[in-house]
Parts: sequence; C-alpha cells; structure tokens
Amino acid sequence: MSIFKSIMQGLNEAIDYEQGELQHVKVDKITISELPIYTADKIKSIRLRQRLTQKLFAEAVGVSIKTVEAWESGKNTPSGCANRMLELLERDEELFERYAILVRQ
Repeated sequence: MSIFKSIMQGLNEAIDYEQGELQHVKVDKITISELPIYTADKIKSIRLRQRLTQKLFAEAVGVSIKTVEAWESGKNTPSGCANRMLELLERDEELFERYAILVRQ
C-alpha cells in the first residue's frame, strides 16, 4: 500500500469513527495528572533527601546550579519538565540510582 493510500485509509477510518460508523473499535481514554507546584522549601527537601549538593542535584536534573539556587531561594519556580522530574523524585527516592543517573561509590 502506498503512503498516500495508507494516510487516506486512516483519515477515512477516523471520519467513520467520529460519525459512529465504525463498530468494535478499541478506544483508550487517557488522563494526565496535573503538574504539581513545588515551593522553595519542598525543592530543597527533595534535594536533601537525595543527599546531594545543589551542584550535583542540578547536574542530575539537567539544569544549571543557578537554576537550583533560584528555585530554592524562591526567585524562580520550576517549569513543566522540571516539575514532573521533582514529582518523580518525590515519589521514588531511588529514581536517580535506578536509572544510573547517578552512581554512589
């Protein structure tokens, strides 16, 4: 089947589905949890539970040390990806080790 025909088939199936003409179609409904908001104190608490300096925490999260300093002083707040990473770290304190983001020796 050509790429054009494949795309057209998919589009026609999408139209049929929306019009209720396709039966026995499996539909997955997905919801995404809201991004949490982290305060300066909460961010510092997460970092301290990891037993990391601001510099090492910044490297592990993928931001600059100035960014971590600004978060912990309340001058700035984390953005979407950083909030999600903080949420994962809050839920799983072994996340960095599990995925070899940091290796303690």
